[in-house]
Amino acid sequence: MGGLVPVRSGFSRLHAAAATLLGAAVGQWSVVGIDCRPSTASIAARSGATARLLYSSSSSSLLLLLLLLPAGGSDHQTGTTAMEAGTWAAAAVAAVALYVAWFWRMSRGLSGPRVWPLLGSLPGLVQHAEDMHEWIAANLRRAGGTYQTCIFAVPGVARRGGLVTVTCDPRNLEHVLKARFDNYPKGPFWHAVFRDLLGDGIFNSDGDTWVAQRKTAALEFTTRTLRTAMSRWVSRSIHARLLPILADAHVVDLQDLLLRLTFDNICGLAFGKDPETLARGLPDNAFASAFDRATEATLNRFIFPECVWRCKKWLGLGMETTLARSVRHVDRYLSAVIKARKLELSAATRKDLLSATPHDDLLSRFMRKGTYSDESLQHVALNFILAGRDTSSVALSWFFWLVSTHPAVERNIVRELCAVLAGSRGVEDPALWLAAPLDFEELDRLVYLKAALSETLRLYPSVPEDSKHVVADDVLPDGTFVPAGSSVTYSIYSAGRMKTVWGEDCLQFRPERWLSDDGTRFQPHDSYRFVAFNAGPRICLGKDLAYLQMKNIAGSVLLRHRLTVAPGHRVEQKMSLTLFMKHGLRMEVRPRDLSVVIDELRGAGEYDAAARATAASA
Repeated sequence: MGGLVPVRSGFSRLHAAAATLLGAAVGQWSVVGIDCRPSTASIAARSGATARLLYSSSSSSLLLLLLLLPAGGSDHQTGTTAMEAGTWAAAAVAAVALYVAWFWRMSRGLSGPRVWPLLGSLPGLVQHAEDMHEWIAANLRRAGGTYQTCIFAVPGVARRGGLVTVTCDPRNLEHVLKARFDNYPKGPFWHAVFRDLLGDGIFNSDGDTWVAQRKTAALEFTTRTLRTAMSRWVSRSIHARLLPILADAHVVDLQDLLLRLTFDNICGLAFGKDPETLARGLPDNAFASAFDRATEATLNRFIFPECVWRCKKWLGLGMETTLARSVRHVDRYLSAVIKARKLELSAATRKDLLSATPHDDLLSRFMRKGTYSDESLQHVALNFILAGRDTSSVALSWFFWLVSTHPAVERNIVRELCAVLAGSRGVEDPALWLAAPLDFEELDRLVYLKAALSETLRLYPSVPEDSKHVVADDVLPDGTFVPAGSSVTYSIYSAGRMKTVWGEDCLQFRPERWLSDDGTRFQPHDSYRFVAFNAGPRICLGKDLAYLQMKNIAGSVLLRHRLTVAPGHRVEQKMSLTLFMKHGLRMEVRPRDLSVVIDELRGAGEYDAAARATAASA
């Protein structure tokens, strides 16, 4: 029995030390989940200190050392099971105490939502899954524009993928998207998620691969011929398909119609083929369906840790099977398109004018510009389809909803349309205004309509959040330290809803904020305050084409129809990479009576001014 006394004394000392550590930690740790909401003045300094703590691996090393301690103690020498259990218990208590101390030090400097042991901020993300963007915006307003949070509160893990810096501060956005562009690529996680569908295309690549594609695309997007091609595809879809459907319908799901319209347009512009998803009867299209399934399955990867979806891919389970099957279908379709296009371009090269057909789509342009493999050409087409379809249709859905709930804005848009058409097509016969598509000059003069579309994108950006990978340690302009391996999420949704940037009326839909004082000129805002089209070297190449398409669709519809939300329909955001409406957009369609607007223009003298302008141009 005498031999056991030192062991018990040693255990007692270890237990006492562990209890002291635990007591000290618990004394500072008042709640299980620490609410990380310090005053705005202390956020930058405390976030930086926390990030440096997360970056250090000393805490995890000490914890590992403590966990290994019982393997070589005196309890092992005695061979007494009870002593082994006691020492392990003491070591566990000490490990918990050390973790609590580490967690308290780490979490006390975070300025974002509540962080929980081990789970980090995941409970908050799950709780606010249905109102994620509003929740992030509220956190950013409370934190002054930037906060840091920890997704996984585990020593070692928190150092890299666990730490997320969320910001909407225009100074930080310019730093990330322009000043230190090379330090903030899309990163390996984003690339891995989209690789099966988009490969190394322009929207899923970094470095030299991205630069090469960007240069080629930039040259093409500045040409008038591409603008002409876009206008041709859009006008045909509007007048041959969308308008006849609206004329015959009483209630429509406008979001679905717009998705079909923009899909047909972008396929025509990307590779010169019209899938006709907006044809009468709204038929199913095998390529469109496969593309939708592949996109949905790809986005599903964001829900799971990378190791989980990679394991499902290897085993062929769940949505990974859907993704593989859908991607194969998309590849077969585009392979056939590319093969046929090569033959057609070859015929044109041989001056075989009888069989050659002119092609002004992006795929043909890339073929003429360089030596791309068939796989690379497929990825070029798919990247532009993904970027050009959902973004414009989603923006237009929110636009029509906002306009339908703001009668004064709708009235101003229709007045502008009538005034522009009276000046270009004459005032004698308003039927001529509806007889032909809007041309470039008419669309360019629709400044109030462009302001209303921009105001829509400020409040409801098509891509509400975006993320960047941090290559090397850095300090943001507001003083926030971001360690290598972590990520920076910039909230485009929140950037348009900050009083410090847009004023007290930031939540109001007011197109006038985009106009000159006399209301005759469109005045763009700084691209790091209005980030709907991205900014810096990755700013959207198709920005002007997007405005052209949206103005054409919006003007053509509002000139002919009054749209109101169907009774009982709920408009809610869908949590996705793109800001879809969760239940679609069911709207009642009624014909518009332009005589009222014409009388208003006559009363204001604008009609006579338009008549004089028409006579002068003639």
